[in-house]
Amino acid sequence: MSIYSIWEHRFPADRAADGRAVTEAIWRDMLGFEGYLSHELLVDDDDPGHLVVVSQWASREHADETLRRYADHPNARAANDLVSEPRRRIVASRAR
Repeated sequence: MSIYSIWEHRFPADRAADGRAVTEAIWRDMLGFEGYLSHELLVDDDDPGHLVVVSQWASREHADETLRRYADHPNARAANDLVSEPRRRIVASRAR
């Protein structure tokens, strides 16, 4: 059964465009990882520096392994440097 990896990023207003660009780059990179199925990038209409990414993975193992392997990637480091608070990840399953 597939799972969802949901990421929340908060970038300061003066870094919102850079934050969005690096977030988009991260998710373009995910296309190359085993188990990646899809994602949607959502932008808070009231705060463009607040982004939520809902991604779907073939399994929790695929999502966790990708997180482990990608943690030191330059795009991940850039996102961490730009955020106003640590990025958050939630792993969830569709309600049955």
